[in-house]
Amino acid sequence: MPVIHPLSYRLDHMPAASLSPLVLDSPHSGTAYPPDFASIAHIGVLRTAEDTWVDDLWSGAVNQGVPLLGATCPRAYIDVNRGVQDIDPTMLDAPWPGPLSDSPKVGLGKGLIWRMLDDGTPLYDRKLSVAEVQARIDQCWRPYHDALRALLDDTHAQLGKVWHINCHSMPSVAGAYATGKPGTAHPDFVLGDRDGTTADPAFAAFVADWLGRRGYDVAINDPYKGVELVRVHGRPSEGRHSLQIEINRKLYMDEVTLRPNAGYDRLKNELGELTSAMLAWMRAQVAGI
Repeated sequence: MPVIHPLSYRLDHMPAASLSPLVLDSPHSGTAYPPDFASIAHIGVLRTAEDTWVDDLWSGAVNQGVPLLGATCPRAYIDVNRGVQDIDPTMLDAPWPGPLSDSPKVGLGKGLIWRMLDDGTPLYDRKLSVAEVQARIDQCWRPYHDALRALLDDTHAQLGKVWHINCHSMPSVAGAYATGKPGTAHPDFVLGDRDGTTADPAFAAFVADWLGRRGYDVAINDPYKGVELVRVHGRPSEGRHSLQIEINRKLYMDEVTLRPNAGYDRLKNELGELTSAMLAWMRAQVAGI
């Protein structure tokens, strides 16, 4: 049975005969919009911020004993793939009591609390209170981070190594306020390890080669290098490897209706096969082969 924190996450895990060295998380799969959100954007527009279907696309990994953590809180409400310091002070009705960062994501309106969507649609016609932002952190952000940390720490404690994939999707063309490269046509996959600092580069190379041999166009660290969750958990010198994987939405869904397209089943099956290949590769690494 899944473990569910109704405001923050859902953990799907089917224990296998041997411990999985791999942990998956999907931080932008949340669809439960809280009533206190009070956004002025229409729900259909808000949903464009979601990594629609990503948790299901990777769900075949669960049957192989791989835990899959997925956010239930929506990205537009609070982005659990940001640091708690990534707050835009202009959105608040009072000074923030903690440190603030100068993250480029904040400048794009995509900090911990989003100011607008990728196309520039504003989310609020009001200032947010410090108390409501703190409540979102305590109820959504913190439990998600605690759950992922526990999964990774437990695996590392038992195996001495752990591999983490941070699962995402991206539009086929970058929005006006999505990245520093608006209008960029994205490849099929982008792998991000923050320029080799969050995982042994051999991990990204293995995944890129596997996908490339199946005809996919793969880029590494361009234009997505990975953000907070891989930054925090990726420490390759300690045997902790975190890799962000972005999937082009055109491969599996209609980007207007958000419904699966004809390529959905093929991609889901191939992600299951990729999971099997990664597990075999990782277990060989653990065994020192």
